[in-house]
Order: sequence, then structure tokens, then C-alpha cells
Amino acid sequence: MIRPLRLALCLLWAAPLPLAQAQTITWEMANEYPATSIHGEGDQHFAKLVLQKSHGKIVINHDFDASHGLRSKDMLEAVASGKLPLADIYSGAMGDAEPIFLLSSLPFLATTTDQSRALFETAEAAYDQALARHNQKLLYPSPWPPTGIWAKQAITSRDSLKGLRIRTYDRNGTLTFEALGAKPVELSFADALPLLAKGDIQAVLSSGDGGAGAKLWEYVDHFTAINYAMPLSLVTINLDVWKALPPALKRAVRDAANATEARQWLAIRQRLDENYVRMRTNHVVVTPRVPADFTAALKQAGRTAIDAWVARYGAEGRLLLADYDRRTR
Repeated sequence: MIRPLRLALCLLWAAPLPLAQAQTITWEMANEYPATSIHGEGDQHFAKLVLQKSHGKIVINHDFDASHGLRSKDMLEAVASGKLPLADIYSGAMGDAEPIFLLSSLPFLATTTDQSRALFETAEAAYDQALARHNQKLLYPSPWPPTGIWAKQAITSRDSLKGLRIRTYDRNGTLTFEALGAKPVELSFADALPLLAKGDIQAVLSSGDGGAGAKLWEYVDHFTAINYAMPLSLVTINLDVWKALPPALKRAVRDAANATEARQWLAIRQRLDENYVRMRTNHVVVTPRVPADFTAALKQAGRTAIDAWVARYGAEGRLLLADYDRRTR
């Protein structure tokens, strides 16, 4: 049974009448990343499709750059409670709630588009179950380009990481860079920018996409491609809001989500080159490869995060990794 407060919130956000007398439903969609990021562009594409496929009955407004103060780590509960009807959430930020949300950012596990998609498909049912436990439904995943390091110099050796105050985006990165002798600080992207501007952190673990969207080159002018991971963001909808939709509008949202997911997997394939062009145009020095011994050190440190994740998730996590290994062998 839906609790009275939750029901009231759901009705506030989305109270569709019978189609014959339907009023426009307006949803707010949060995303802590910029509108120009691949995820921001995906959100806008999704909203246009929803408007079209619902024949104007559902309108989605966007809150980019954490404009309403919500970071990804806050959005799981915000959607669960009905404070938000839907959100585009960086998955790893939800890792404290459910270990499955840290899967896509395990270091050096999935570093190509095909691997990232295979990893998602391996775990899709687990994502669905975890989100259902938090009163929401997965609409579609959206991959990030490979993660690298933004800094004031190229980061090409273990020595260049020692003592480096680097922003990490979840527990996996924190464990990995601690093992390498850095001083990681786990921060949302929105919170990292002012600290970088003040010099409280010296580097940012992020894709070229997030950094380009936020113009990180205003603070640091080097990007080192270490090909750390291709993590996912997840677009989710409050389950009560979803269930309240009539069948025709559910179909419209589902079709728009499926089309947007297909767009995101296709767009990611050319996004890296587009980011590098934009970064170099803005005088960022891009280091596209690092020495083999540094890559080996990074991967060895990454095992710390993978082992910690498996220890926490247990048998289910081991089965997921084994299934993924079979799919990509």
C-alpha cells in the first residue's frame, strides 16, 4: 500500500486524468552534470521524444548542474520519496545504498563501448531489482566516455600521483588512488569545481566529456587518458508516478526511453574524438596514452577496489563478474 505522504507527492508531480480529459503532466528531471555533457544531451533528447510520443501530455523540465542543490548521491532518495519524479543519476554515487551501483565503475573492467554495454546487459536485472527496492524504475542507462585525469600536468607515472589531491567520483576510485599513494577526495562533480578553483584539490578524475562540459580547462590544462572505466548514469522514475500513468502514456515514456538508450550507445562511440577536438581547441594538452608500466600499476591498484566490491557483494557479485567474463571472452 502506498503511504499517504508518498501518494500525495506522486499526485502533485503527476496526476493524469482519463485521456479524454487529460491535463498536461509536468516533471522536473535532475542531473548534476552540464546540459552540454552527453548525459545532458540525452536528457533533452528523451524529453523531446516524450513530448512527441505523448502528444504533448508530458512535459519535462531540466535541472542541470545540480541547480536545485541535489547531487547524484541525493537523487536516489529524492526519487524514492517523490521529491523528484525522475532523475539522471551517476550510478557510483549510489554505491553506499546498493553494491550493484558500483559495478560499472570498477577499475579497468569495462573500458570499451562494447564491454560497457555487455556489463550493463549482464547486470540489468540486478539494477532493476535494486531500484525497485528504492521505489523506482530504470528507464535507460547512459554510458560515460572513458575516465581520465584532469590536472596541471600530464599524469604518466606512479610518482606523479604521490600526494596528489585528486577528486574521485565514488568508493572504487578512492580505494584505487589510495593504493597508488595519492590523496583522493570523494566529491560530486558540482562540489569539485569550487575546490579546484581554490586549489584545495589539484586534479579531477573524470571523463573528457564531463570536464569539457564544465570547462575544466579554466583551472587545469592537461588531460591524461588512463582509460580507467566507462561508468554509467541511470535515468530512473518514481515507481508510484510510473504506476499512475495510463497505458498509453506508459508506452510513450517506455518508447522514448528505449530510443534514447539506443542513441546514447551510438553517440558514445564518437564522443571521445569530439571531446578531444574541443579540448585541444581550448588549449588542453591531451595525453592519449601512458607508459605500459604505469598502466600495469593502475590495474594492480584497481584490484583493491574490485576485491573490496566482491567481498561486500558476495556470491551474487562473483556470479555477475563470471557471467560478464563469459560474454566478453
